[in-house]
Amino acid sequence: MPTTHPQFDAEALYRDLLAQVRAGLHGVDDVAIVGIHSGGAWLAQRLAADLGLTARLGSIDVSFYRDDYARKGLHPDVKPTHIGFNVDGAAIVLVDDVLYTGRTTRAAINVLFDYGRPARIMLAALADRAGRELPVAADFVAAHVALLPAQSLSLQRGDDGLLSLTIEDDHA
Repeated sequence: MPTTHPQFDAEALYRDLLAQVRAGLHGVDDVAIVGIHSGGAWLAQRLAADLGLTARLGSIDVSFYRDDYARKGLHPDVKPTHIGFNVDGAAIVLVDDVLYTGRTTRAAINVLFDYGRPARIMLAALADRAGRELPVAADFVAAHVALLPAQSLSLQRGDDGLLSLTIEDDHA
């Protein structure tokens, strides 16, 4: 069982992320928001609602696109991918909760290209914990967090829709 450390103010981080995305999208046409399950999808839902983009909201599950799929196998909680808009020529804000190695982002981009060819993909993350293995950087990030290799960040959404972000020690 992971050990949980004190929480960050995830709601304050979300407000910062929203302000960055809003400013970064000023003057950008054909915008869509796509969240990576699960935490990124929660954030994308909120961003889409706050930015008036709910008709251009999508969510993706990268389980079958991960480069470690053969080693790790299928995650028991695979979610469907839903992209109900034309990806071709769109400016897509790809949303994840935590940016770490970059492998989830790479897999998500592969999913997006299965649906079409966007004009641009911008990455938004609530937290960047460093440790990149691929050349991936977020366009919008609310917090940079230094963690030990055996720690992880965990985003949770309460029944009231409020977010919490905690550091967990992995004792696997």
